[in-house]
Amino acid sequence: MLVAEVEQGGERVLAAYKPVRGERPLWDFPDGSLAARERACYLLSRAAGFDSVPVTVLRSGPLGPGSVQRWVGSVEGGPSPVDVSAPEEVPAGHLVVLAGEDELGRPVVVHHADTASLRSLAVLDAVLNSSDRKGSHVLLEDDRAVAIDNAVSLHTEPKLRTVLWGWAGQPLQDHDRERVIRLERALAEDRALTDELDELLTVPEVAALRDRVEALQRDGVHPLPGGDWPAIPWPPV
Repeated sequence: MLVAEVEQGGERVLAAYKPVRGERPLWDFPDGSLAARERACYLLSRAAGFDSVPVTVLRSGPLGPGSVQRWVGSVEGGPSPVDVSAPEEVPAGHLVVLAGEDELGRPVVVHHADTASLRSLAVLDAVLNSSDRKGSHVLLEDDRAVAIDNAVSLHTEPKLRTVLWGWAGQPLQDHDRERVIRLERALAEDRALTDELDELLTVPEVAALRDRVEALQRDGVHPLPGGDWPAIPWPPV
């Protein structure tokens, strides 16, 4: 990933530029497909009304084609609503999702805030089948949770791996279920969306996406961790 400066109409903004030629091969994702997945995640977030993924486009830069995503926060990074701390240091209102020990054997826990925007992001991750939602991939912008680094998503097999398990098994919030319904409708009726998804993803991946959206809308609850795949990425933050 490279930090880039994008200029349009005299306005300059920072962006994350990820050229395809720099993608690290993964055993379970097709080579050269990660930039397209970044773009697809943005399109799905926007179509549903989550608006949790910064604007992401495909462009050809100095190192060739890749994804370009609006930068969130400073170059050094931004604050995250996910953290690791000693159990007695968990802020009020945070939800603990994992307990363990540090390298010295001292107890630590992974926890995240209990906010509406973060809960909505957990629903979007279920839609995207996100398999690498670390705490560092969740930033705050104007107190709203924003998701970056979305490339390892949209696989055909269930691979949800995230730190946002605080609401597992609970009913979806009404506004989140409405977003899922909106996306289900868009996947059936929005030709511009489906045409671009067909260019970015494989036919089985789009079919699996539709199945996930239908199941999430039908069941109306946050998914529970599965038993065939690690539930939390490592490291978690």
